[in-house]
Amino acid sequence: MAHEHVKEMVEAQEGKAGFQIILTFVGGVLLLNAALAYLLFPSSPHPEQAGATVNTYADLLALGAAILLGAPLVIRAFKDLWEGHTHMDELAALAVVAAFAIGHYLEAGAIAFFMIISTLIEHRTALGARKNIESLVRLTPTRAQKVDDEEEYEVDARDLKPGDIVRVRPGDNIPGDGTILKGQSTVNQANITGESIPVDKNEGDDVFGGTINMTGMMEVRITKAGHDTTLGRVKDLILQAEQTRMPVMRLIDSYVRWYTPVIVMLAAIVFFLTKDPQRSIAMLVVACPCAFILASPTAMVAALSAAARLGVLVKNVGDLETARNLTAIVFDKTGTLTTGQLSVTRLTPADGVDGADLLEAAASVEQNSRHPVARAVMEVAKRAKLNLPEATDVEEVAGRGVRATINGQQMMVGRESWLREQGIEMVGVDTSKADGISLLFVTRGEKLLGWVGLEDKTRPDARRAMDQLRALDLKKLVMVTGDRWSVAKRVAAEMHCTDVQAEVLPAQKLELVDELKSKGHTVAVVGDGVNDAPALAAGDISIAMGAAGSDVAIHSASIALMNNNLNRIPFLIDLSRKSSKVVNQNLAFAFTYIVFFETLAASGLLPPIWAVLLHLVSSFVVIFNSARLVREGEDLDSVGGMVEREVRPAAEPTVTPVPVS
Repeated sequence: MAHEHVKEMVEAQEGKAGFQIILTFVGGVLLLNAALAYLLFPSSPHPEQAGATVNTYADLLALGAAILLGAPLVIRAFKDLWEGHTHMDELAALAVVAAFAIGHYLEAGAIAFFMIISTLIEHRTALGARKNIESLVRLTPTRAQKVDDEEEYEVDARDLKPGDIVRVRPGDNIPGDGTILKGQSTVNQANITGESIPVDKNEGDDVFGGTINMTGMMEVRITKAGHDTTLGRVKDLILQAEQTRMPVMRLIDSYVRWYTPVIVMLAAIVFFLTKDPQRSIAMLVVACPCAFILASPTAMVAALSAAARLGVLVKNVGDLETARNLTAIVFDKTGTLTTGQLSVTRLTPADGVDGADLLEAAASVEQNSRHPVARAVMEVAKRAKLNLPEATDVEEVAGRGVRATINGQQMMVGRESWLREQGIEMVGVDTSKADGISLLFVTRGEKLLGWVGLEDKTRPDARRAMDQLRALDLKKLVMVTGDRWSVAKRVAAEMHCTDVQAEVLPAQKLELVDELKSKGHTVAVVGDGVNDAPALAAGDISIAMGAAGSDVAIHSASIALMNNNLNRIPFLIDLSRKSSKVVNQNLAFAFTYIVFFETLAASGLLPPIWAVLLHLVSSFVVIFNSARLVREGEDLDSVGGMVEREVRPAAEPTVTPVPVS
C-alpha cells in the first residue's frame, strides 16, 4: 500500500541518517586531530616546492578525514548525475574535489564535514517535524485486556478483531475504535479531534482507538482495529500530506537543473580571471541552495503539525495554499452550522387522526433509515415504547423522503413538495403555526395523516466563527439547505450569512458552487461529507466537518475537521496565509543570502571555511523561521480564540435563487 511505502521510506531515512552520524563523528575526530597536529607538530620544508612546508602526521590525518567525509558527498553527487538528477550535492562535492586537488586536505575535510552536518540537520529537522506529527497519533497501546466468557487476559492490540470485547481501565489508552457495552467514563480524545476538553461517554457511545480513558472502567466492543481505526487513517493521511508538494516547490524544481551549471560557470570564470581557487571554492559552497530547498517544506511541515494538533487534516499541501485565496464559502446547514441533532417538538395529526397513530406511522417508515430526521422520530417512538410493525419495500429518495410498505399499505414520510408530486392532497392539516421549524408529512395510501415538526439548534460557536471569516475578508458566506425557507432564513440570520438558499437538492448545491466559481470566486464547500458529496467535489477545496469515526467524511473531502468546531475554518485560512508569508520570507532570505555572499566570495573577501559556516547559519535561519508556525492555534480554544479584528455589521442574508435544470 502507498501509505505503508511512505512509512517504510521514513524508517529507511532514519536508519540512513543514523549511520551517517556515526561516519561523520569518526571523520570529525580525525579532522580535529589533524588541526591539532598542525598546531602542535613542527612543519618541515617541502622537498620539491620552494617556500612550502609539510607536516606528515597532520597531512595524513587531514587526508583520512577528507576521504572519509568527502567520499560520501562525491559518490552521492556522481550517482545523482548518473541518474539525471541535480541537487545541491554537486556543488558541495565539486568544492571538496577542488580543495583536495590543490592539496588543501584540511580545508577539503572541513568543507565536507560542515556540509554533512548541515545536511544532517536538515534531514533530522524534517524527520523530527515528521516525528512530531506522528507523535500526535502514535498513542495506540501495544497491549489490550480482552474479555472472553467473563475471563480477562492480555493480548497484543494488533491481534484484536471486530467483535472482540476489551476492558479499559482509568488511565489506559483505548486499543481500537469501538462501542461502549458497559460502564461510563470521561475520555480525552484531543489527539483525534483536537478538542482540549475531555468528553463524557456512556453505554452505546462510540470511542476511538488511541484516546485516553480518564475516570471509569469500560467494556468496549471493538469495531475497528489496527490501521483501520480512525487513528490509523489519520496517521496515513498526515504522512501522505507531508509527501505532497506546493506549486512553489514544483516551480523551484523546474529551475534547479539550470542552477548548478550556471554556478559552476560563474566559479570557472572567477578562477580564470583571478587564478585563485579559494574564491571559486567559496562560491561553490555559498551557492549550495539549502536555504532555497528548505524554504517551503519546513514551513509546510510546521503548518501541517499545527493543523493536525487541532484536528485539522490537510490531505495535500496544495489545498493549504489554496485556502489563503478563498473568497467564498458554501455551508451546508444541517450538521455544519447546526448540531444536526434534530428533535421532535410538535406532532400535528390531520382531522380524525390520533396523535399516537401519526407517530407510529412515521416511525414505522423511518425505522430503517440513518438520516438525522429518522433518528429524531425514532427517539420519540422509543420513549413512547411503541411496537413498530416490519417495513418492506423501503425506498429512500435523497433530499425528499422515504416510502415503505407497512401491513400491505404504501406509506410515505417526507417533504410537502415531494408528496404533492406523488398526488397526495395536502388538506386537513394546519401549518400556519409551523414557521421556523422543519415539517415532515406522513401519509398512508392516499390519505394525509398529519405532520411532525422538528428543530435543529445552531452550534454555539458558529456565529463567532462566521464573524471571524468576515473579518478575514471572505466576500460570500452562503448557507444552503434542503430545509424549508422559514427555517433557513432563521438560521442564516443568526449566523450572519451573506446569502441563503433553501429547499435545494444535492444537484442544485453543485450548480450553486459552479455559479460562484464562474463569477471568479475561489470556493470552499463545508459539509458533513455524507449527502454533500457532489458539492464537496465541485469546490476548489472541500471541508468535511466531524470526520472522526466517519470513513465517508474523511475520504470525501480534501480537508477533514475531526471535530465540529467551526472556529477551525478561520484558523485554517489564517494558517494558510501565514504559511505563505513564511515561505516568501524564507525565499527572499535565501535569494539575498546567495547573491550577497556570492559577491563577497568572488571578491576574495570570504574564505571557504567561513562560507561553510555561513551556509550552516542560513539553514538554521530558515528552519527557525518556519518553526514559528508550529505554535499557531495554541490559544484557539481559549477565551478570545483567534486574534480579534474589526468586524463589520452583518447585513441581512440575500436570497439567492438556484437555477433548476
